Amino acid sequence: MTKTPAPAPAPTTHHPYGTPDTPHVTVRGEAHLEVDPEIAQITVTLTARGTDRRTTLDGLTHRNTTTLDLIKSYGDTIEKLETGTLTITPELTRRGRTDHIRTYHGHIQLTVTIADFTTLGELTARLADHDLTRIDGPWWSLRPTSPHHATARRQAVREALQRAREYAEALDTRLGALLELSDTGTRHSPLGRAAFAESMPYAAAAGGAEAADTTPIDLEPVRQNIDAQVEASFTLIPPTLG
Repeated sequence: MTKTPAPAPAPTTHHPYGTPDTPHVTVRGEAHLEVDPEIAQITVTLTARGTDRRTTLDGLTHRNTTTLDLIKSYGDTIEKLETGTLTITPELTRRGRTDHIRTYHGHIQLTVTIADFTTLGELTARLADHDLTRIDGPWWSLRPTSPHHATARRQAVREALQRAREYAEALDTRLGALLELSDTGTRHSPLGRAAFAESMPYAAAAGGAEAADTTPIDLEPVRQNIDAQVEASFTLIPPTLG
């Protein structure tokens, strides 16, 4: 006699909106932190002018070398130093029916990331003391690897769990299992900004006696806002409604 095998149990169907036997609750958790910045960034634009291309390039090269030496003299307090765009542009003038080059303009841009804010104020003042030098910034920020980002995410998860428990308590039941946890975004506020531009004649070469007398600029760091959001879905032990 052939024995008929028992049918396999039907697979459990996941109901995204829950069922009377496995109700779900979906909540959002949020966190808002205000913390001190960790780094600041300034942009330094050096300018040179000359009646010919070679003179302009030599002048720009000299200013660039002087500025780099000054910045690098601050050692490990400079977290990053990058050279951006370099341009040499002729300025044309009309003479009769033809165009002639009147002068050349040279620009080079440096980006400096600074971790020590005492250094930031001193360096900014000394750079502003240089001829034909423009400074933009500072832009305050957190490092991408800052632990504050993880702190905000953890707080958002804890708030989501607490909120779900409160809903369960309101139904006189408790949470069952976690179904899904979604990170809907951790973002941090736009950076604070100030601007400085060259407004005085060149006083001394970097490292000179006059430079040591430059009064540091008092720069107040802009606090950073971090926002984190998550969505979480839980099953509930079926409540008794009556």
